[in-house]
Amino acid sequence: MLASDPEVQDVGVDIGFALSPETLRAPDLSVGQMPDQPGWVQGAPPLAVEYADTGQDEAELQIKMQELFAAGTRYIWVVRLSGPRRVEVHQPGQRPRIANPGEQLEAPGILANAVPVEALWDREAARQVIFRNLLERQGYASLDEVRAEGEAEGMRKAIVTVLRSRGLAVDDDLRTALDDCGDPSVLETALGQAAAASPAGILAILRA
Repeated sequence: MLASDPEVQDVGVDIGFALSPETLRAPDLSVGQMPDQPGWVQGAPPLAVEYADTGQDEAELQIKMQELFAAGTRYIWVVRLSGPRRVEVHQPGQRPRIANPGEQLEAPGILANAVPVEALWDREAARQVIFRNLLERQGYASLDEVRAEGEAEGMRKAIVTVLRSRGLAVDDDLRTALDDCGDPSVLETALGQAAAASPAGILAILRA
C-alpha cells in the first residue's frame, strides 16, 4: 500500500540499515530510496513503520527509534496491534501523538497522499488506497476523471493501466473481453478490483 504512493521510490520489509559503523537496524517497513544490491543500506529511511503486538520489548523499541532519529529518520509510525488498534506518530524532538481509526497519517516530502490509519492493518482499506494511488500514478485524479474520458472506453484503458502498473501482463483474451464488454457497471466493478485482483480474476468478472 505504501509502495503505491506516487512519491514513493522504494518500500522494504526488514531491510537492514547501517546507521553508523557500529549500529545496524532493520525497521519492519522502510520507505525511501534503497539500492537493489547486496549488503546493508547506508543511512536511515525517512519513514519507518514498526508493528508492535503482545510481548513487544518497549525498552528496545525506544532505543531503536532514537537510533533511527539520530541517523536521519523523520517519521516513525508504531502500529499498535494489542488493545485498541491505533498508530503512534513519532518525530524527532516532538511528543508522540496517537492516531486512531478514521484519522489520516501524513508524511510531507515522503508521501504524496495521506494514509488512513486503518489501512496499515485492514486489507480492504489498503486496497482502496492502492487503487487511488495507482490511478494518480497514471495521471488520473479520481475515478470520476476516468469516467469523464467516456464511460466504457475510459474504464477499459484504466483497467489495463492499473494492471500494468502492478507489473502484470494483459493478454489477448483479456483485451478481447474488455473490448466486448460495453456495460459500464461491469467495467466499473472490474476497475475497482484491478488494484488487487489478477488478470484472470478481472477476466472472470467480465465474463460473468
